[in-house]
Amino acid sequence: MNRIKTIMYTCMLSILGLTSVNAQDWPDLNHFEVANDTIEQAKENENRVVFMGNSITIGWLKTRPEFFKGKPYINRGISGQTTPQMLIRFRQDVIDLKPKVVTILAGTNDIAGNTGPSTLKMIMDNIKGMAEMAHANDIKVILSSTLPAYDYPWKPGLEPAEKIIKLNEMIKEYANTHGHIYLDYFSKMVDERNGLPKKYARDEVHPTAEGYMVMEPLVEAAISEALKN
Repeated sequence: MNRIKTIMYTCMLSILGLTSVNAQDWPDLNHFEVANDTIEQAKENENRVVFMGNSITIGWLKTRPEFFKGKPYINRGISGQTTPQMLIRFRQDVIDLKPKVVTILAGTNDIAGNTGPSTLKMIMDNIKGMAEMAHANDIKVILSSTLPAYDYPWKPGLEPAEKIIKLNEMIKEYANTHGHIYLDYFSKMVDERNGLPKKYARDEVHPTAEGYMVMEPLVEAAISEALKN
């Protein structure tokens, strides 16, 4: 019996220890720390753009690295992240890199509940916070629509499609009201279910190369527009 108690006590300490370690860097501030330190200061004529987001953003770099090659584009996507995590790391992963433009693609993981329940207002408040920080530092803001999703394979049954539509309406209204650029991926990629078809995302969430190829001219046009203003 004493041996069983000892094993249980040891397991409890191990779990608490792991929880403590993980909780120390909830927004994953260390993720790009080394990469950020090695980036040179932006040159005066450099049209630097930071891509801020989650797995859809970092997956872009992994799936279509040629899109980023030779361009002043910095990818700061972290898989699984929600808008409160992005808001916390926004200064070091965007503002301190001194881009001329930031493109923000976020919201789907909040709807999935990756870091706990989130209302659309909570998501929108975090997106507004990032936009306000960028604007205060003379960075042009591109607010991307959340991509369609009929269901989440890692958390099925949440019926996110209508929530995404509503969130995109809120993002568009905020962008138009505050002079930011609204980047509409949604209408170019959505299917009849208000989801993402398998030709654009095999798991119906994370884009394939073909999906990213739909997104690329759209974001390039938005960047060009932002740089003109």
